[in-house]
Amino acid sequence: MKNPVLGKVKTRLARTIGEEKALDVYQFLLQHTLQITLPLVYDKIVYYSAFIPEKDEWSASGYRQELQFGKDLGERMFHAFQHEFKNKYESIGIIGSDCGELTTGIVVEGFNKLKQSEVVIGPATDGGYYFLGMRQLHKNIFNRKEWGSSTVLADTVSELDNACVTYDLLPQLHDIDREEDLQHIRFKSGQL
Repeated sequence: MKNPVLGKVKTRLARTIGEEKALDVYQFLLQHTLQITLPLVYDKIVYYSAFIPEKDEWSASGYRQELQFGKDLGERMFHAFQHEFKNKYESIGIIGSDCGELTTGIVVEGFNKLKQSEVVIGPATDGGYYFLGMRQLHKNIFNRKEWGSSTVLADTVSELDNACVTYDLLPQLHDIDREEDLQHIRFKSGQL
């Protein structure tokens, strides 16, 4: 996850609603992500983009903390998968922190689908994905992608098809990247 710093998160959204409001939206989405992952019985790890805070809600809730590295999203996800597979996990799922429609049940469904498929993807309506799960590292799907573009999902599926890797899809959900995406999350009174 990106560290919640003013001017550094939800930059596309900030162009229309301002940096402070974009930070509020991002913090709301982080809180949502925390709430839907707390009940999960899996080991939970949060990968920070810039620094690991001394203390935050994630560490207080028992999440292991790691630092991302890599020049783009693909490299950062690749290194996270690589690191955790070295820790002997049999299946790993990465979720984004900008999907207000994601539920605990969908994350569980993703891990259940990994019992039959080598890769599971939760497609986002913008052409990316909110969940990526694997039973083993498939390095090629992290290469030669324009991360953040509308073709990431299609390019990933094409790579999997070309490599004859079995995969399954979760329900399509909305990421929150632009002002018009805000209609896809429900804010409780007073939160934003």
